[in-house]
This record gives sequence, C-alpha cells and structure tokens, in this order.
Amino acid sequence: MKIGFIGLGRMGAAMAANLHRAGHELTLYNRTPDKARALAGDRAHIAESVAEACRGQDAVVTMLANDEAVEGVTLGADGIVAHLPPGSLHIASSTIGIALAERLAASHAKSGQRMVSAPVFGRPEAAAAAKLFVVAAGDPGAVRDAGPIFDAIGQRTFVMGETPPTANLVKLSGNFLIASVIESLAEALALVGKGGGDQHAFLELLTSTLFPAPVYRTYGTLLVEEKFAPPGFAAPLGLKDVGLALAAGEQLRVPLPLASLLRDRFITLLAQGGDGLDWSAIGRLAAQDAGKSS
Repeated sequence: MKIGFIGLGRMGAAMAANLHRAGHELTLYNRTPDKARALAGDRAHIAESVAEACRGQDAVVTMLANDEAVEGVTLGADGIVAHLPPGSLHIASSTIGIALAERLAASHAKSGQRMVSAPVFGRPEAAAAAKLFVVAAGDPGAVRDAGPIFDAIGQRTFVMGETPPTANLVKLSGNFLIASVIESLAEALALVGKGGGDQHAFLELLTSTLFPAPVYRTYGTLLVEEKFAPPGFAAPLGLKDVGLALAAGEQLRVPLPLASLLRDRFITLLAQGGDGLDWSAIGRLAAQDAGKSS
C-alpha cells in the first residue's frame, strides 16, 4: 500500500518502521523534519507538508500527541480532509476524545473519505517489536482494507464496532484502568514497604499468583525500581488521557470518581516538576505520602 504517515515520535517512528519493513511505500511527515529523515530511504520519502503526505495515498496514518495536533493536521486548510483522495483511508491511531473522533468521522464522510479509529495499546518497546494491540472501529470494509497496516504494526486487532469513536472510548477506558492499577499498586507497595516488607518479593507474589497480567509486571517493576525516566509514556499524556476519560464520562453521563482522583494525582506530579517523567511516577506520590522522601 501507499501510506502517508504523520507523527514520528517514539511510537509513530516504530510503527512507520514496521510498515516499511512489511513492504509498504511510505511518505513521512513530522513537524520536526529530522525525525522523518532518520527513517527516509528506499520506499520511504519525506513530505514537506501534510498535504504532500496525503496526495495519492491509499491511506494516511496519524500518531500524534493530543486532540489539538490531530485536529490541526486533519481539519486545517492544508490538512488531511482537504487533500486525501476520495475513498482513501484515514487511520487515526492517536488517543483522542470521542467528541473529536465524531467530528473527524463526519468530516471524512462529507468528503467521501473513510476513517477508521485505531488507537493502540503498548509502550514504545512493544511498538518497536510490532507487538501492539490495535483497537479498531469503523465501516467494516474500511477496517478490512486497513488490515495489512494493522498486521504490520501489531500482534492482534480487536474490532469494537462500526462507529469510529467507539474505539477511542475503549482506548480511554483502558488507559483509565492502567492509571488506576498504577495508583492502587503504588499504594499497596507503600503499605508493604512502610511495614518492613520486601517490595520486590511482594511484587513477585502478586505477578505469580493473583495478578499475572503484563500491566502489573511492567508497572510494578517501574514502581519498585523507581525507573521513571526516560518516560515510555510521559506524565502530561497521562493527565491528558484521564481528562479525556472524564470528558467522555460527562458527555455520556457516567460518573468516574476514581478518574477524578487520578486527575488530581497527575496534577500534583506535574506541579512537583514531573513533566519529564513516565506517567507511572504518580506512584511515587504514594511513597511520599507514607513518609518516604523522593
């Protein structure tokens, strides 16, 4: 396929590299050109604008940091809707709010284009290994046509429905759960540690018995070893995603009291200078509350 790829941060660069490795022809665009140059080569060309990344493509993939960035490259005068050929795909892999996803889907439909929301679960190391989990929603034909892209970047695709915002809601709900695990696990580790217990042994017990899921192993290790830098998923993005989950809850009239607590934890972390840390660093707040100095 001929694919435009917009957004080459750690996740996007890994995804684009796997698409290239799978034999697709790429046109790369990033606001910082050096990131595109690092991936350029045979079948991977650099675009000077979003419009250039869209022209003549079978699909365009966006992997950007927030709603503002996605809205700008999609709905702007020189954006995707204005330049993607009719019938082509926009695969929106960013974690965005459901309100924006609804606007994007409506704009693409009006222009005769197709949109599939396809956010992913997995940290940068999973992206590099093509082991992401893709959460997709959109017209069944569009999802089917996006299959070769999903196969190149992930280990499994979960189709959640025919309405693109559904995938975004699932992604936000999943990230809310991950943040909840980080907070509750950090509190339990602080309790065990304050009582004189071995936190490493406690984590081994949890991940070998009650909670063998990867999320407990991954984030439990980061918490116990206090490996919060460099970030795999930066703390400001955690605040953004919890905020989007709360906005979805307000739109759908679903109370999320725990998400409100998590929002305050992220704000506290950022107020203490944690912008450059992994989002799991909210866990250090539990240790501080227990009397451990940072």
